[in-house]
Order: sequence, then structure tokens, then C-alpha cells
Amino acid sequence: MKFRSAGRSDVPAILELLADDDISRARGFGVVPEEVDAATWAAFEAIDADPGNELIVAEAGAAGEGGGEIVATCQLTFTPGLSRGGGWRMTIEAVRVTTDRRGGGIGRRLMAYAIERAREKNCRVVQLTTDKRRTDAHRFYESLGFTASHEGMKLTL
Repeated sequence: MKFRSAGRSDVPAILELLADDDISRARGFGVVPEEVDAATWAAFEAIDADPGNELIVAEAGAAGEGGGEIVATCQLTFTPGLSRGGGWRMTIEAVRVTTDRRGGGIGRRLMAYAIERAREKNCRVVQLTTDKRRTDAHRFYESLGFTASHEGMKLTL
């Protein structure tokens, strides 16, 4: 298993991982188009160009971009702040492991990789949000030491 920054050729596999989810399907994002649209490419290019963002993939099999199967993904965002003595925080988003590989430790290894990235960047806090309906994910994150310390809120625009 190799963890690395995603490249352009990984985007279709990442979209498949993001779509392979009941909640994503309920939100209308459960179908991956044959052609990646311009807005998605623009988002990838913005993430890729931003030193405060890392789009991570877990690759099983042959190493190197495109050399193995993409089996997991997440996005890491590093944010400076005035709170906590000017400490940085890392937010983990869009965590997915391919359905047929869940329960095999990939998610745990992906999170360990992400947390290590936070340490390397001297972050003081690692945070994430998870949909209230994802009770299995809640147990998973709690097993890693995360606590449900805040109530998250969103406004869809």
C-alpha cells in the first residue's frame, strides 16, 4: 500500500470512490460521468496548485501514479489560525475506501498517514466532520482517538 498525492490521472478513480456511497447517491452525486466535467477539473487544478491542500490516494499494487489500483482517498486542508496560539489545524475531508476493501485496515492506515502529515506540518489539531448518519464511521474515528467535541453546521448554496 502506497499513500501519495493524487495526480490528474487519478481523478476518475477518486470520483468513483466518492460516488460509491449511499449518502452521496442520495445527494445526487452517485453517478460518475463518462467525461470529467470542467468544474471538476478546475477543482482538481485548484487543489493541486494550493500548498494548503493535499488530495491523497492509497494505491494497492504497483507503485507510482497509475501503476496500481486506487483503493482509498481523502483530502487534507491545512489552515492557519489565531486561536490556539496561532496554531495550524488540519481538516480531513472526503474519506473513502473502496467498498470491497473496507474492514481490511486501509482506512486505519490512511488516517495514520494523514495524522502524520499533520505532525510534519506542525499542526496542533486534526479535525474532521462526518455525516450524522455514518454511525460506523463515528465508531471508526472514535477508535482512532477523535472525540465528538463540536457540533458541525453547513449551509448548502
